[in-house]
Amino acid sequence: MTSNTAQQDAAVADRTILANSAYADGRYLAARQSIYRWQQPQYDLPGIVVEELAGTSGTVFDIGCGNGRFVSRLRRDRPDLQIVGMDISAGILAEVEKPVLVADAQALPFADDSAGAVLALHMLYHVGDIDATMEELARVLRPGGVLIASTNSDTDKRELDQLWMRAAGDVLGITDGPARVSLSSRFSLEKAPGYLAVAFKDIRVRQLPGAIEVTDPGPIVAHLASYEAWAEQCGVPFHETIGRAAEIVAAIIADEGSFKIACLGGIFVCRS
Repeated sequence: MTSNTAQQDAAVADRTILANSAYADGRYLAARQSIYRWQQPQYDLPGIVVEELAGTSGTVFDIGCGNGRFVSRLRRDRPDLQIVGMDISAGILAEVEKPVLVADAQALPFADDSAGAVLALHMLYHVGDIDATMEELARVLRPGGVLIASTNSDTDKRELDQLWMRAAGDVLGITDGPARVSLSSRFSLEKAPGYLAVAFKDIRVRQLPGAIEVTDPGPIVAHLASYEAWAEQCGVPFHETIGRAAEIVAAIIADEGSFKIACLGGIFVCRS
């Protein structure tokens, strides 16, 4: 995973970009999720969340719920819980089963001690003030409640970072092009414990290592193209770089039989 510039970090947390472009609907998020079809081992992430909520009752807030993948699973497997999905993008919430709410994780419209659990899954790197958000998540949790948060490691999918820089360099006529925007780097697996400790003392992590191997450039191209909302921050002609990356991946697959990517994500289970 690359390290963002200050401009890229600001763009990753820009509410206008998030609500009106990156997550205006579910297309780009689905493209990033879909690459994990080729990962081994396979992880049932919604199932892990259901497992971690075994002792939870009452209301669960899924903050930054996106296309509702976890909302749907929880409503199916835990009908006893009151699941509320929320996101800053009204557009992406159109795809999610109600009830849902347009809300900002930094200022939740709920009373103190109102939830048995809060989910913040692959989204805390998008909030402007991560420390303040931690305090807000702890505020709405009742005593004994649980926060489940997830993110990726700083080492996650480095092969895609290298592919992007090689393709960008080819487009610009230089050895190594600019690094692509990293979504997770603001709240990575390595940085997360420091942020979580602002409001939580009992912090447990489940690391989820794996490897993706594809024999067709399509999933790689779709994943890279899903960053189009941040094209301006890439410092290189975006679509030309995507096209060049597709050519490079096709050549690697022709020579080696597949394109391989090492993955590392994790889920934090936290209590105040």
